[in-house]
Amino acid sequence: MSLHVPSRPRPCCFVPTPTRLRVQPHPTPLSEPLSKPRSATHPSARDILAAVFGYPCFRGDQEAIVHHVAQGGDALVLMPTGGGKSLCFQVPALLRKGVGIVVSPLIALMQDQVEALKQNGVAAAYLNSSLDWRQAIEIENAARRGDLKLLYVAPERLVTERCLALLDELHAGPGLALFAIDEAHCVSQWGHDFRPEYLQLSQLHERHPKIPRIALTATADHTTREEIRQRLQLDQARVFLSSFDRPNIRYTVVEKDTPRRQLLRFLDGHRGQAGIVYCLSRKKVEETAQWLNHEGYAALPYHAGLPAEVRADHQRTFQRETGIVMVATIAFGMGIDKPDVRFVAHLDLPKSIEAYYQETGRAGRDGEPAEAWMTYGLQDIALQRSRIDDSESPPEIKRLEAQKLNALLSYCEAPRCRRTVLLDYFGEASRPCGNCDVCLDPPELFDGTVAAQKALSAAWRTGQRFGAGHLIDLLLGKSTDKVTRFGHDQLPTFGVGQDIDEHAWRGIFRQLVAAGLLHADLTEYGALKLTEAARPVLKGDQTVQLRRPGKPVSKKAARSKGSQVPDGLLEKDMPLFEALREWRLDKAREQGVPAYVILHDRTLRLIATLRPEDEESLAGISGLGAAKLEHYGEELLEVVTDHG
Repeated sequence: MSLHVPSRPRPCCFVPTPTRLRVQPHPTPLSEPLSKPRSATHPSARDILAAVFGYPCFRGDQEAIVHHVAQGGDALVLMPTGGGKSLCFQVPALLRKGVGIVVSPLIALMQDQVEALKQNGVAAAYLNSSLDWRQAIEIENAARRGDLKLLYVAPERLVTERCLALLDELHAGPGLALFAIDEAHCVSQWGHDFRPEYLQLSQLHERHPKIPRIALTATADHTTREEIRQRLQLDQARVFLSSFDRPNIRYTVVEKDTPRRQLLRFLDGHRGQAGIVYCLSRKKVEETAQWLNHEGYAALPYHAGLPAEVRADHQRTFQRETGIVMVATIAFGMGIDKPDVRFVAHLDLPKSIEAYYQETGRAGRDGEPAEAWMTYGLQDIALQRSRIDDSESPPEIKRLEAQKLNALLSYCEAPRCRRTVLLDYFGEASRPCGNCDVCLDPPELFDGTVAAQKALSAAWRTGQRFGAGHLIDLLLGKSTDKVTRFGHDQLPTFGVGQDIDEHAWRGIFRQLVAAGLLHADLTEYGALKLTEAARPVLKGDQTVQLRRPGKPVSKKAARSKGSQVPDGLLEKDMPLFEALREWRLDKAREQGVPAYVILHDRTLRLIATLRPEDEESLAGISGLGAAKLEHYGEELLEVVTDHG
């Protein structure tokens, strides 16, 4: 969970002292009895936000969502990753009587969120397959006694008769505060993260119609949004649609040339930082991770073919250690709550804009600058089109997937602001961002009609049986063995493209494929075939606008590598900041939790900048609630004093 708030309370925000709301002082292990949470008399949402979570103000729609759900209303919340979705159900659960039930699809995600809640003094637990039967029974009994305020449950467990019966008991006993359905897009059969168990979650409303429900997702276009409402019976729910913009992420797409070398150049600016590199195949994941380790990066592979214990160990290492690069297929990522992921790189083209948005959204959840970098080429397009064509999906799903892929290709090749294209897809108007490669180095457009006609003619005259490499040799007039063997040096198109270099021709063919004028057929080794849309271009009835080949990244587009001082921190404060990070890492290792669960970088940076001298001044720092102040306050002040 990440929440961006100003370092000083805004005038509109009332910030109570940490003792205003009493909470469970410090988390107890699940093996020990869970004490019943205490609460003040009728605390407000802002009381809880300040005293429990340590934040002075809600952000965006958070406060409206909290009030709506706390008063018993249903809600569908669409909020970008890192926008603070968790608070939207955690705060109303603490305001209402009974246990808040949270449906979460990933074990690692619910474990980390429960640990974070415990650090804040909230009685929370989870039920999933990682527990043995004794632990599960203990947690069920704690819930029955009313000793829990939040209970996270895996969807496959929730829909069992045993768990549904437990919910009935809770409703009759301590009460049910709310149902929160996280990652609600998993209910969509059209989506890339479909989970069949989510289709059964409508039972929650059927059995307990008066309990408010809140469904949350960071990724849902209009079609998916409507499917969520229909399948979860949220027709009457109030929809809260936040901006999909992640302004702290810089988007960059480069033409695939020498992908490993290109990736190394990109990673050069991120040494010692956590990040994710996505690859399409398991084999490529393994090879890339091994190569990165050889190049001096601490890299781990992650894909569905690895043993479950290896995957769990690698994910745990990524979550809890600093500077790990996870090389992964899309099997890794949904629900990753690590706030300090500084980059997400794609060595292969994702399946859709939704997939791309969700995967890149794992970067910069703490609101700090982050980068989304992708390299792609003709082969990527051919692979994704082949995946769609060869699938056993019904024709309507194939058509939808093809449309989604075309939208992603348009994003890659668009000559305008990447963020504008991305937000347009989700129905959100925006202006050029100034923080993407297109804004920083605008591409030059030219009338590419003649070049397109030459390229299309070369494909047509060679029988539509050859890939881009051969066609470029033909256009450049290269008498290679292959060109002469097939007699293509005798064609009228031989040598007609010598006014354009090889690199530029590759970009032109890629753009023609992306525009749907050529189709790359993998069954014939990537042969480029004309589509019906190519006919008016060849006849001269339609013009084609193309981008000039990409230029080297300018100095202003490249992130400065000279300074390693985080934004908002002076160089003189760096020693204290690093000392605080070391202290936090030691605490995290002692407790076996991710470092950010102890305190976020933003909070440590504020401590390093403000250098509080006593508990009262420490209490005014964002991100320090009552429980954390009580448990860590003295030690934090000692670190500040030692580095004064």
